[in-house]
Amino acid sequence: MTAAAEMPILSDMNKLIIRPANELDAQGIVKIYNPYITDTTITFEEDPVSVSEIKRRIEKVQTLGLPWICGEVNGGLAGYAYATRWRERSAYRYTAESVIYLNKTSVGQGYGSRLYKTLIEQLREAGIHAVIGVIALPNPVSVTLHEKLGFTKVAHFTEVGFKYGRWLDVGYWQLML
Repeated sequence: MTAAAEMPILSDMNKLIIRPANELDAQGIVKIYNPYITDTTITFEEDPVSVSEIKRRIEKVQTLGLPWICGEVNGGLAGYAYATRWRERSAYRYTAESVIYLNKTSVGQGYGSRLYKTLIEQLREAGIHAVIGVIALPNPVSVTLHEKLGFTKVAHFTEVGFKYGRWLDVGYWQLML
């Protein structure tokens, strides 16, 4: 696997700039991600994360040679996407789990598609063979995004998460690169 591209990728769609994340993005990422933790079941994380924790996560992902990218509009973060190892055993080294979160004000503007397409291309360039999207269900917006980009549902786990006093399902969507 090779490291993610260092040069920003420009898009003419509403001046979206997609670029590699760095530690200076941690504060903006926390502002996007923590409301998903505290207000939704989209993530199964239950405690808000700190800026230092996000810096640690960015460094870990990038040390593995996987991409963590940010989408920026007018100097502010519209969202971010990254990939992690899907499983730790070495035979899984060509499979990655993808993650994407958008600022709530950026949803529905096409930024998620552009960000995710860029992540997928960087994973392809890094030699990844399969990408797994893990979706807490129900989440029709995420399901639609994944399927629009060619992901296929390959698994459905019933009541594997528990948040806000209720059991939650998880689905796996897979994209072969």
